[in-house]
Amino acid sequence: RVLGSKGSFNARNGRCGEQNEAQILNQIIKEKEISRAKLSQVTLLNKASVSAITKKLLADHLILEKRIGELNTPGRKPIMLTFNNKAALVIGLDLGYNYIDGMLSFLDGSEIRRFQLTETTITQKNFFQLVDSVITELTLQLPQTVYGIIGMTVAIQGQVLHDKFVSTAYDYLADIDLIQELNAKFDFPVNVENEANLSALGEYTFSSHFENLISVSLHNSIGAGIVKNGKLEIGKKGYAGQLGHTILFPDGRKCGCGNHGCLKQYCTTQVIYSEINQAKNLAKVNSDIIAELYYQNDETVQKMLGDYAKYLAIGVNNTIMLYAPELVILNSALTKKIPEFVTMIQNNLKNQFAKEVNVINSPISWNPAIYGAIAFSIQRFLNIEQLKLDSLK
Repeated sequence: RVLGSKGSFNARNGRCGEQNEAQILNQIIKEKEISRAKLSQVTLLNKASVSAITKKLLADHLILEKRIGELNTPGRKPIMLTFNNKAALVIGLDLGYNYIDGMLSFLDGSEIRRFQLTETTITQKNFFQLVDSVITELTLQLPQTVYGIIGMTVAIQGQVLHDKFVSTAYDYLADIDLIQELNAKFDFPVNVENEANLSALGEYTFSSHFENLISVSLHNSIGAGIVKNGKLEIGKKGYAGQLGHTILFPDGRKCGCGNHGCLKQYCTTQVIYSEINQAKNLAKVNSDIIAELYYQNDETVQKMLGDYAKYLAIGVNNTIMLYAPELVILNSALTKKIPEFVTMIQNNLKNQFAKEVNVINSPISWNPAIYGAIAFSIQRFLNIEQLKLDSLK
């Protein structure tokens, strides 16, 4: 059993419910260090309010008086305030069909420890045991903090609404009330959210200055996480961003959703691996093997990736036309290991409006969904939406 801080979380959330307090704290995080006088200027709150709020934040150990600042006019030198990123710890998990990724971080998302189970057979019988093993590895020799672990968010490939599964492709999650089980097991709040949504939140929080972006997750499904004006758009029942279930070929391959010709049936990594395996008659196919063949100038693999890029470009084009983002980020093992795959997709975007939108590889080097999970818990603890952190820069 991992000792956390569910009680501390609830107490902190109760004391940090005021909008003005969240505004002040968010401004301190943005500025990195700032005086009380400057806070009053930028937030338009009077000096007495700023003084009372910063006094409370200091008592909550969320900010620190860092140093004496310089003064350009006569008077007392200002005391500079800064965010106490080491006040608490956060855990992020990403559940795949055959892997579990986990990370422990400080309150600004800076990594303390990560742990991965890969090429793992996950079943209902061993699922909680595997999660336990990951959490145990992550929480060995925890750093001393004021609040301990303030939350864990779990990313899954499936639809989630208010911490409940609407649907998921993983058999091992069928008939499991994941949140109830995990909240009963651990002494800190546990949340669950869609992997593509969390990838988008991770990009928004840690890698991008844009307020409107879409993160396209290409794994064994294709999802689009949508951030609009700094907030996740999940739609009715969490179904927003189902890029894989948009129609690519009318009357095409049958899809489990009930339609025919869905994008998912033509260019998920599962489909790509399977079709390249059939074409090349390989014992095993993964992103490393495909990258090796691609850079060996294997004509079959290069042509097939070109075709997949055309299909994905249609999906990206349609997403851009519907949501008009400032940025589209591609998140996949294939795009990481073959950056030219992103260029192929870009080159197939012929629409003049789509050409105006930046389409890039994910700037986050390791699992954006994990960073989104971290950001999700931090937002809830601090009661701050539209939170920007720069621990990865």
